[in-house]
Order: sequence, then structure tokens, then C-alpha cells
Amino acid sequence: MEGFTRNTARFFLGKNVNLHLKDGSVIVNVQLAEIQKDDLNGEVFVKCVPYGNGNMLKIPLRSIAWAKLLDLNMIETRGKQGG
Repeated sequence: MEGFTRNTARFFLGKNVNLHLKDGSVIVNVQLAEIQKDDLNGEVFVKCVPYGNGNMLKIPLRSIAWAKLLDLNMIETRGKQGG
């Protein structure tokens, strides 16, 4: 298994995903905003924004196991039906 690479992260830029981390936790419904490399130690980070929140999260790429693409149209439609 290849894992979550910089090329994989590029595919998800601008899209809403659930990020599954290697420690077993899941960061739910975030939009991948940017891929950034730390010049000091060479580590690659993914910057993401939680849905409905303006705060940025900075997650090391090596901590991400995989990502699942979300369909926001389906989520918003289901929310309207329940109300």
C-alpha cells in the first residue's frame, strides 16, 4: 500500500474530505486548502479548513493514512429533509 502522498493530497485540494489518520482517529468534513513544505526540517503539511469554520488546521502529511471524498450536496439535501 502506497499511503497518502503529496500527489494524492493534490488530487483532494479544494475538496471536502474525511481525513483518516494513522493513529486511528478521523478528522471529519474538512476542505483541503493547501500543501506546504517546512523549509527548516523538510516536513510536508496539509492545511485544511473545517466545514463552517474559518480556522485552519495544519496536519503533517506523514500522519494521514487516507482520505474519503465527501459529497456536500448529499449532506445538505439530507439535512433539509430532516427539518
